[in-house]
Amino acid sequence: MKEKSTSFDIAYRAGVSQSTVSRALRNSPLVNEATREKIQAIAKELNYKVDKNASNLRSQQSDTIALLLFEDPTNDDSAINPFFLSMLGSITRACSQKGYDLLVSFQQASDDWHADFEDSNKADGLILLGYGDYVDYEEKLVKLLDQGTHFVRWGAEVKNLPLISVGCDNYQGGKEMTEHLIKKGRKNLAFLGSASTHAPEFFERYKGHCESLKANGIAVNPLLQFNALYT
Repeated sequence: MKEKSTSFDIAYRAGVSQSTVSRALRNSPLVNEATREKIQAIAKELNYKVDKNASNLRSQQSDTIALLLFEDPTNDDSAINPFFLSMLGSITRACSQKGYDLLVSFQQASDDWHADFEDSNKADGLILLGYGDYVDYEEKLVKLLDQGTHFVRWGAEVKNLPLISVGCDNYQGGKEMTEHLIKKGRKNLAFLGSASTHAPEFFERYKGHCESLKANGIAVNPLLQFNALYT
């Protein structure tokens, strides 16, 4: 059986060192363009594939991002918010453009998902989508911070924690929607959704809604706020 080609075979054919081959196959700017193209052409000719596991072991990086999707029961029992599914395609594309694999992991909010992925070298960082009751979730975020885990989350800004969060301006959204309805001549506006710290996004929308009512001389009627299943 023919032996697999190695980076040393490529180095011999190209007349360069093995370390130069490694850098060229990573598209390192330390190798000039002509040499890079020559090495990559030889690698293709020899059908050489980088041993990703060995490379990751040396660099202590997995070149993988873990996307943790949390249970968010929907009316069709899919347990995944369709909004997050639409985001999944964009996240996958962005990871690919940066040379990362995406590991998608479905989590129960009550599970020990805050265990450090980086220690096991499964992923270089985490993306958190969805979380259920924020009051229960916050404790696990604190543990991620204490562990030094690299992560970013989708959701409302958390002012008391040094988190990187990506989300919508829910306050402004609630304000503008209410303003729009008032301009249509509506006076008795009901707000469907939680208005507490257990659901920060909805709470921000409610605060924007109330601000718009007050700015238009309409009293806030707490009886017109109804908790509802956000799914």
